[in-house]
Amino acid sequence: MNTIAPLSSQSVGSTRVASSGLRIVFAGTPEFACTALAHIHASGSNNHQVVGVLSQPDRPAGRGMHLQASCVKVFANQHGIATCQPRSLKLDGKYPEDALDTKKFIEDLHPDVIVVAAYGLILPKWMLQICRYGCINIHASLLPRWRGAAPIHRAIEAGDLETGVCIMQMDSGLDTGPILMSESCLIDPIETTATLHDKLSHMGARLLMQSLNSLSTLKPVEQVLHGVTYAHKIEKLETWVNWEMDSNAIERKLRAFTPLPGLQTLLGRETLKIWAAQVCSEGVVGEFLSGSPVGTIVNVSSLGIDVLTGKGILRITELQRAGAKRMSSSLFLRGSPLVKGSLFESPPQALNNKVQAN
Repeated sequence: MNTIAPLSSQSVGSTRVASSGLRIVFAGTPEFACTALAHIHASGSNNHQVVGVLSQPDRPAGRGMHLQASCVKVFANQHGIATCQPRSLKLDGKYPEDALDTKKFIEDLHPDVIVVAAYGLILPKWMLQICRYGCINIHASLLPRWRGAAPIHRAIEAGDLETGVCIMQMDSGLDTGPILMSESCLIDPIETTATLHDKLSHMGARLLMQSLNSLSTLKPVEQVLHGVTYAHKIEKLETWVNWEMDSNAIERKLRAFTPLPGLQTLLGRETLKIWAAQVCSEGVVGEFLSGSPVGTIVNVSSLGIDVLTGKGILRITELQRAGAKRMSSSLFLRGSPLVKGSLFESPPQALNNKVQAN
C-alpha cells in the first residue's frame, strides 16, 4: 500500500508560486530522470516551464562505442529545450571553463528552481544558491536509508521490505538535505531493479509535480540522525557470484543486479552470466553435499541447475554464455550438458564481496 506524506503548509520562501507556474532548470541523465522531465514538460494546467536542461556529456556506448546522448538530452532536443553538458561544475576544478559557462547558462535563464534527478555530478555551493527555491532532488529511497548512488540496487540486495521516494531540498551533503515530500511502497519478493526502477520513477515524477505545485507552502523536515545507510556505487568485482554467501543473499543480489550490471560466474575458463535463480526449498541429498566445495553443481534437471552455496541450494533457471542469447537452463543444457560435481567459481579477488549491511 502506498502512503503519501505531505508536510505541513508553512512557507519555504516569501513568495507563493505564481499562477503562471515555475521556471525550471532540470538536471538529470538516465531514464529515471527522463520520466520526471516528461511529467514537468506536460504539466499543462500549472504551466511549469522547463527553460533549460543539464545532462552528462555524451558517452561512448554500444558495440561500436559511438558517442550517445543521454535520454534526458534526447528529450530536451526533441522538445526544443536548451541543453548544457558540463564535465564539471566546480569553478576551481579541472574544467573551470565548463563551470563558468554553466553558471552563465543558468543565470541567463532566470529559473525559480533547479530540479535534480540522477544527474551524476556533485552540485557546488554556487549552484545550490543560484535561484530562489534552490535545488530540489528526487531520491529513490526513504531517506536517510540508502543515501548515495545506487539506492534501488542496495534496497533489494539487503532484503528491504519497503522503499520509496523522497523529494529533498538539496544541501552541500550527500543526500542529507531536509525532506519536502515522501511516499513509500512495498518491495515485491520477486522484484528486480528493473521493475522497482519503473515503479519509483513514476512515483517520483508524480510526487515531484505535487511538490512543485505547492513549493512555496511546503515546510522542509530535517532528516533523522539514526538509520543512515549508504548505497555505494556498484563496483566491477561485485558482479561475480561469491558462492560462500548463503543462497538467499545470492538470489537477492541477482535480482538487485538485474538488468545491470548483471551477475556472473566461471565454469572452467568460461564466463557465464546468471539471469534468474531461486532458492531451492527441496531437500537435495547425496554424495556431493558431503564435503563438496561451494559452487558445486549438486543436481541437474529440467527445473534448473542446483548449486551448493555457503548455506542452502540455489537453483539457476536462466543463464547466458558470452556472445550468445540468454536462455532457460533447460535450453542451455541441451547445447552444454553439465554434470553433477562440476564447479562454478569466481576470481579470488572477488570472493570478499559480501551483501550490503542493513
